Amino acid sequence: MKITKEELLHVAHLARLEIDDAAIEKFVDQIGTILTYVDQLKNVDTKDVRPTSHAIALTNAFREDEHKEHLVTETALANAPDKDDGSFIVPKVVG
Repeated sequence: MKITKEELLHVAHLARLEIDDAAIEKFVDQIGTILTYVDQLKNVDTKDVRPTSHAIALTNAFREDEHKEHLVTETALANAPDKDDGSFIVPKVVG
């Protein structure tokens, strides 16, 4: 499957990409090659292949939620470089 220069420029415009003239022909050839390869996948027999959401099996890496006591304010602020009345003091970042 080939892609035309006009199609490439249209997609680049939609993606807000600027492509210089020297790269256009190169991209047309490269994308055309990729699309030709992808088009070959239509010939692969996938009748007995189960649909999957991931290429490999995944397990949940999160721990179970456990109820724990919260930190005491003094402990939370123990290593704070600057604190005032039980709160962290941080530099202003919005002007």
